[in-house]
Amino acid sequence: MDHLLDIYRTMFTIREFEKVASKQMVEAGIRGLLHSSAGQEAVPAGVCLALNKDDYLTSTHRGHGHAIGKGVHINLMMAEIFGRLGGANKGKGGSMHIADVSVGMLGANGIVGSSIPLACGAALKAKIMGTGQVAVSFFGDGATNQGVLHESMNLASIWKLPVIFVCENNMYAQSTPSDYAVSVENIADRAKGYSMPGEVVDGMDPLAVFECAKKAVERARKGEGPTFIEAKTYRYEGHFVGDNPLRYRPDSEELQWKKLDPIPRFRVFLLEEGGSTKEQLDAMELEISGNVFESVKFAKESPLPPEGELVRDVYADYPLDQLNRTANNRE
Repeated sequence: MDHLLDIYRTMFTIREFEKVASKQMVEAGIRGLLHSSAGQEAVPAGVCLALNKDDYLTSTHRGHGHAIGKGVHINLMMAEIFGRLGGANKGKGGSMHIADVSVGMLGANGIVGSSIPLACGAALKAKIMGTGQVAVSFFGDGATNQGVLHESMNLASIWKLPVIFVCENNMYAQSTPSDYAVSVENIADRAKGYSMPGEVVDGMDPLAVFECAKKAVERARKGEGPTFIEAKTYRYEGHFVGDNPLRYRPDSEELQWKKLDPIPRFRVFLLEEGGSTKEQLDAMELEISGNVFESVKFAKESPLPPEGELVRDVYADYPLDQLNRTANNRE
């Protein structure tokens, strides 16, 4: 029962955060871009439930849901979007570069496909150190035509890295339909070329995503190597805030996918089969809405970064004598 409520809490938090953040982007005149993941909540909710706190995750320009699923505090996220010092990255990264290594969130990334090899690196570290950790890399269908994905999948398979490749196929790479730009019906079929399982899952069903991810995580922890998961989902909003009207996709398509909205469907499931009450879920939703409201307040009250902050955190604070000792020990 608890894990069912965790799924709903995560999905509702993501939806509420995206709604409020998008609104603030316009009303508060925040600079930069924001890419909403509304509609795709079931994927990070299901995948992240299968992970431990110290497991690793890398993300995309559409990464708010992944960060929330992995446990990044929404106050830190909202302040980062506002470019404030109290943000997860002290206001330097904005919406597309939220990271919090304390919960294993290695970062979102604005460059398509660029975070995929970072997950392989984290998985290699976990394998060498014998920690039992796994790494997950989220990316969209557009990234599956990037060479870096195929290089990473090949390497992960050769070295049997504990990494899970999760493709959120929301049918559009910006405005390009995936059935126009991808040579196979199911992107997961490409996993066969790298001797790893390729799983297709309903990305609007968080329990289906969880079961699929759980299987892949267990396989990775046992040393059996990587898995490729294609979650078929849909983004309700444009590619970014301001991408309207959406002339590149038909209204009928949007309406059809919204009938599969994971949040109201899962709410009905919790009420009819999950043992939850209407009062319990109403209270949870009210609490989450309040938390998101507080995150905006926190962001607005957080100061802007001082000028000197611009050159902080550019290089690691690693003493030269310690670096020399490390090199000598390796010799």
